[in-house]
Amino acid sequence: MSVLVNKDSKIIVQGFTGSEGTFHAGQMIEYGSNVVGGVTPGKGGQLHLDKPVFNTVADAVKEVGADTSIIFVPPAFAADAIMEAAEGGIKVIICITEGIPTADMVKVKAYIEHKDCRLIGPNCPGVITPGEAKVGIMPGFVFKKGKVGIVSKSGTLTYEAADQVVRRGLGITTAIGIGGDPIIGTTTKEAVQLLMNDPETEAIVMIGEIGGQLEADAARWIKADGNRKPVVGFIAGQTAPAGRTMGHAGAIVGGKDDTAQAKMKILAENGIHVVESPAEIGQTVLDVLS
Repeated sequence: MSVLVNKDSKIIVQGFTGSEGTFHAGQMIEYGSNVVGGVTPGKGGQLHLDKPVFNTVADAVKEVGADTSIIFVPPAFAADAIMEAAEGGIKVIICITEGIPTADMVKVKAYIEHKDCRLIGPNCPGVITPGEAKVGIMPGFVFKKGKVGIVSKSGTLTYEAADQVVRRGLGITTAIGIGGDPIIGTTTKEAVQLLMNDPETEAIVMIGEIGGQLEADAARWIKADGNRKPVVGFIAGQTAPAGRTMGHAGAIVGGKDDTAQAKMKILAENGIHVVESPAEIGQTVLDVLS
């Protein structure tokens, strides 16, 4: 089992012929992901990376049965690209784009609420099910198949956690980079729920950061759900000053519950194994599973 993406996912790339889309689509194809084509308006009918190019997402869904999309579209047009994917019938929409205006994402969130789809991101590294599908910008060689799921707001910490887990012989079921913007599609709690319900996932690594309530919501749900699987948690930004955005647009301390220390306390109170440093993630996962 896996969540969100697997070897059967039929993936299209929106912004396929641009420099970012071309580079990362090439990496995804090389990894073995089932990329069935891409979308660049006005370039329909051409071949790119030996894959068909379509003018619209709807065309790609109709012609090649696409069900998963990854978006490499500039910030000014990315919200439209997400809505086009949702309207076109894509089930899993993964948006890599950073810098989408918050006002645009408010519209996107309202638009996709009643659509049969799931949005991951924006401003995220994507999703990977090792050995099956890499739909994102993560270094595929770091990830090996195993029994630990990862949910993370941070791209680089996703890779770091995966590397540590793999080095301890455990491996990854699916790693989900949810993105660090103030408004995202799939929340920490929703991503954790997917992994809790995946029979192959035996433990979960949950990486958060300062700002917002996503980690606290997830922690309370995990406890209410009966702590079915061990969860190892890390919160980035322990030395961040209040009122200053750190890294991600959503990483800003707005109140006393937004600090790393407050979040770590909430996680611990809800039965999560909290680590002080990302260097402790791998060993802690090994400890809780043995």
